[in-house]
Amino acid sequence: MVNIEGLKFNSLDYVLIVDKEFTVVYNTRFDENVNASFNDSNSREYLNRNLFEIYPTIKNEAATSSIVRCITTGEIVVKKFQKYKDFKGNLYSTHNVTIPLLREGKIIGAVELVKDIKTIDNVNNDDCDKNYDDEDNEFINSIINDISNTSFESIITNDKKMLKAIEQAKTMSKMQSPTLIYGETGTGKEVFVQAMINYSGIPRKKVVVQNCAAIPHNLIESILFGTYRGAYTGAENKKGLFEIAEGGIIFLDELNSIPYDVQGKLLRVLQDGSFRPVGSNIQKTVNVKIVAAMNEDPLEAIKNNHLRKDLFYRLSSGMIYLPPLRERRGDIKLFIDNYIKEFDIIYNKNVQGITKTLEKIFLDYNWDGNVRELKHIIESMIGVADSKMLDVQYLPAYMYDRVYKTNNNTLVETDNNNFNYDMETYNLKKILEEKEIEIIKKVLKITDGNKTKAGKILGIPRQTLNYKIDKLKI
Repeated sequence: MVNIEGLKFNSLDYVLIVDKEFTVVYNTRFDENVNASFNDSNSREYLNRNLFEIYPTIKNEAATSSIVRCITTGEIVVKKFQKYKDFKGNLYSTHNVTIPLLREGKIIGAVELVKDIKTIDNVNNDDCDKNYDDEDNEFINSIINDISNTSFESIITNDKKMLKAIEQAKTMSKMQSPTLIYGETGTGKEVFVQAMINYSGIPRKKVVVQNCAAIPHNLIESILFGTYRGAYTGAENKKGLFEIAEGGIIFLDELNSIPYDVQGKLLRVLQDGSFRPVGSNIQKTVNVKIVAAMNEDPLEAIKNNHLRKDLFYRLSSGMIYLPPLRERRGDIKLFIDNYIKEFDIIYNKNVQGITKTLEKIFLDYNWDGNVRELKHIIESMIGVADSKMLDVQYLPAYMYDRVYKTNNNTLVETDNNNFNYDMETYNLKKILEEKEIEIIKKVLKITDGNKTKAGKILGIPRQTLNYKIDKLKI
């Protein structure tokens, strides 16, 4: 982890380079060779243009812009929670470290390291040990407001179990008792929480979120319940998240990541609303509705010592289970149609559907990543598609390999049907691979081995081409 003036990065999302005239020279966000979501026409709209044309809202707040300050003063600028829109209306919320570019002592531009924080997970991962003062909490909730305009009516499903879960969530939204939503990763737990928050009528400034898996175990208690000066070296009087959420809702994601002893303290809050800040003998009380989520079955979590049995019993009256996508395959087509419409607009495409072959693959696939995986796959395919129908050739490489598993060079379909005819003759994977090798070799010869140009001709990102060259041993 890199720590720059208190801003911690586990990784970067994008790198932006601007010259001294504020022209965007380079941005990996809009480089098709780095970000497969953008094609060449998209890139030209964003590169080699003035920063204030691309992000008009920055011009109105130039005094607080990290880029402007860096180029104007020549100092390294660290700015958390910078929020702005581009000329297409897309909203960005980022942490930035901006470094001046110097030549012979003169400023010629700036490089900005960018971390997106637009999702609840990223907000908490990057700031799990930050000071949760009122200003920070208000900003976190403003981000939630931007991304959580979700209602129960907007949840896509025709499945009976899911419809029942929605009715449960509506009822629990209006009750003060705690709610635990559980299900596999990607089943929509966060969406349900967002819908519950909206349905509850609780003001957004009274909502606090925390991804418990993102906090080091030795900090969880102090972040949740606050500290008193002298509790440990460097400890100051600081409110915890429960005190900040007084009169509102606290959402604890990955509840099973909370240490056993801290779960005991959480149980006390659930029972009578009382707790003690770390290092204090003073008992405090709060009136807070707790909504929690976990991607592990509660009974398995108890068995694995991830969840206290007494905490489970306290939560058992308000549990909502979200079934995995493979248990509600009737919703798969609904999601496909919805995401095609969504990403057609985002990527300015005109994809109208999927082929029957691809539909069968999707319906038979196990979907370990559930709805989230399906959404990302549709987005990936639309990003590279050049036809009106999505087909097998647009599948991400990892999914293609999962769908077409080989056993002694024989194609085995995902439904494990047995065939009575010569499989070698109809081995689609082998035929496609041979054709792929032939075409890739021809295009590489045309481009004299230039993979970037070859990728453009083939209609795939350079990194995908590299993957295929290694996998097919070209």
